[in-house]
Amino acid sequence: MSLLFLNSISGGEILVILLIILMVFGADSIPSIARNLGRGIRQIKDATQEIQRDIANSANNSTKGLKEMKDDVEKIVEGKEFKNENK
Repeated sequence: MSLLFLNSISGGEILVILLIILMVFGADSIPSIARNLGRGIRQIKDATQEIQRDIANSANNSTKGLKEMKDDVEKIVEGKEFKNENK
């Protein structure tokens, strides 16, 4: 699995990018930037998992409702067949 365009960047290019980041932000602020970025990624991942869980629960509830309706229809059909046989 390649991350975006990282398969086409060589080690030297990554080093230059890291040096530019170091010069722009400074050594003191890089850890806090990385920490905040990690927290943001974690929040996005948690939100994605919660959405997937909600979708799965909704699908399960819909399936249960459909099964109950099917059972009710089958009971009604069986009841009508039973009444027709007695006549």
